[in-house]
Formats: sequence, structure tokens, C-alpha cells
Amino acid sequence: MTTATLFLFVLAALCGGVGAVCRFLVDSAVNRHNRLRFPLGTIVVNVTACFLLGLLTGVVATFPALSDLKFVLGTGLLGGYSTFSTASVEGFRQIQAGHGVSALLHTGGMLILSLIAGFVGLIIG
Repeated sequence: MTTATLFLFVLAALCGGVGAVCRFLVDSAVNRHNRLRFPLGTIVVNVTACFLLGLLTGVVATFPALSDLKFVLGTGLLGGYSTFSTASVEGFRQIQAGHGVSALLHTGGMLILSLIAGFVGLIIG
């Protein structure tokens, strides 16, 4: 492994930590004002992560020399920011609480919105 590759891995790991902190801050801010039955913060986090990843992918497709940036920001920052596991747990908890429709709206809505956001980001990028 070259020094440059090692540097990219360390930078991606550090960005993953920053992304996780950003996720916590965004999720907390959204849920503090949330009046709905389901956790809206996770939806906001995952939809914005998909949009930003689409945007980043579009930019890198136009400028291939930035592929290292895609690794550091896409895998590192946005990988730490997005949260599939939390979304899964939230959906399961809603089902356990007898809120099957809410769980379906939360999980299905997040999937649809995330796909659309990623596509829009890709088109803009």
C-alpha cells in the first residue's frame, strides 16, 4: 500500500467520523421539531445523503480526476452520515408498537424519496 493510498483511507475514516456527527446533529434538530408519529430525522438524513452522493457522482463523472474525492466524501463523509441500520431499527420498532402503516410509510417513503433525491443529484451534478 502506498503512502497516498494510506492517506486516502485515513482521510475517509476521519470524514466518516465527521459524517456521523453531522448525522446526529441533523437528526436531533429535525426530531426536536417533529410532530409526526415516525422519526422524520432519519428520513431527512438519508434523503439528503442520497442527493449529495448523486451530486458527487455526477461531478466525478464529469471530472474523473476527482475520483479520490468521491472515495473520501462518498464513502467516508456520506457513508458516516447516512444510516440504513437506524432506519431499519425504527421501522421494526414501529411494527412492534402496532404501527404497521406508519412503518410502511416511513420505510417505503424513505426508499422512494432517497431514490428520487439520488437521481436529481446525479442529473444536477
